[in-house]
Amino acid sequence: MNFSESKYVKEMCEITANMYRQGWDERNGGNISYLLDRDQVREFFPIEKQIRKIELGFVADEIVRNKFFLVTGTGKYFKNVEKDPENNLGLVKISKDGKEAGLIWGFKDGGKFTSEFPAHLMSHAARLKVNPKNRVIMHTHPLYTICMGACLPVDEKEFTRALWKSNTEAVVVFPEGIGVLPCMVCGTTEIGQATAEKMKKHRLVSWTNHGIYGAGEDIDEAFGLIETVEKTAQIYMLTIDHVENVIPDNVIIGLAKLWNLKMMPGVIKEK
Repeated sequence: MNFSESKYVKEMCEITANMYRQGWDERNGGNISYLLDRDQVREFFPIEKQIRKIELGFVADEIVRNKFFLVTGTGKYFKNVEKDPENNLGLVKISKDGKEAGLIWGFKDGGKFTSEFPAHLMSHAARLKVNPKNRVIMHTHPLYTICMGACLPVDEKEFTRALWKSNTEAVVVFPEGIGVLPCMVCGTTEIGQATAEKMKKHRLVSWTNHGIYGAGEDIDEAFGLIETVEKTAQIYMLTIDHVENVIPDNVIIGLAKLWNLKMMPGVIKEK
């Protein structure tokens, strides 16, 4: 089977098309990286295969070295991935010294991975140390999540509380809360490091005035986390200044106890 027809590429095609239809990824906005196991790659390519080398621009953590990532390309539009995956996606292997990536497949026009790939690798490293099963880092620009970040202080407890109080699904889906960063220059080592630091405790990190990062064991989990935040942010923004009913603290606590969830501390206080 050609790698272009593999389930991994098909998953990337389906999710990028879906995210574009959601209106989350305008123009070339958004990026995804998908960690593949050695055996999954070996089904299609010799492990030593390398078309060319691409500098990372930083030194990757040891935990992601010698690992394989299917990643979206820089300047590429999500709407085009499905019809031309080999041009818009690339499969790379991180070098032993963590300084470069060897291209195995894709980026056929001479392109390279997203400019935020260093931030992805930093977040992969952070999540793998917490959960060795983590496979996906997803970045996107959901409308209501960005609006909500513009309307609230840069405070992750306040941001999380506003979400938990707006939709009963919120605390169940992300009981550890959401990390929040101030507005920063994207595509830099600094924002990558800041995001990875938040990823030590959270699977979701909001970039104020920009978008959100989500992490998961598979594409469904990462997308589902962001999808739930965006739906809840929409509820919050549509009802702001008109709210008659918010979810009581005791109901949020009850949901956490029902599902045996470990809640982010300091957001809801038990009376």
